[in-house]
Amino acid sequence: MKRRPRRSVPAVLVALVVLAGCVLAAAVAVQTILGEKPWISYDALASALHDSRWSDPLPAIAGGGVALIGLLLLVSAIIPGRPTVLPLEGGPDSGASRRSYRSTLRAAASTVDGVSAAKLKVKRRGIVSVVTTGRTNTAGLADAVRAAIEHRLAQIGPATVPAVRVRVKATRSAS
Repeated sequence: MKRRPRRSVPAVLVALVVLAGCVLAAAVAVQTILGEKPWISYDALASALHDSRWSDPLPAIAGGGVALIGLLLLVSAIIPGRPTVLPLEGGPDSGASRRSYRSTLRAAASTVDGVSAAKLKVKRRGIVSVVTTGRTNTAGLADAVRAAIEHRLAQIGPATVPAVRVRVKATRSAS
């Protein structure tokens, strides 16, 4: 199971633009029905569009802008986002959310002796952990954290085992 994020931002933008156009059209229609002066005069708009030529720069710029916006919306809809559910071994419906995956691995890194804080990022090709320690001698700490994370990964059973990188930050220096 590789559930992808919803494309809510492009959908909301398109919906807001369409809604604004519909509200404007409805307001002008109501103003025309009531006999008031509309915000946008149909006659003025039609004559302005009728007087413009294809060779003028304004239609070319407007067309290019609309085409660019459409292309950006199309690309944002086609390119897949990061999976929100990471697949696990087993059935096709088995998976773990990215958030729970990260917090479980961060807890495993935090349990190693000498680690005072752990930050963990689940990336596309691997897991990057940055651990902070109060020790002056950090020899072997990165290997211990990597072993703890890999042990927890073996327990979780992801469909593809990611590579684990560990970086150690010492708050005190050995001087």
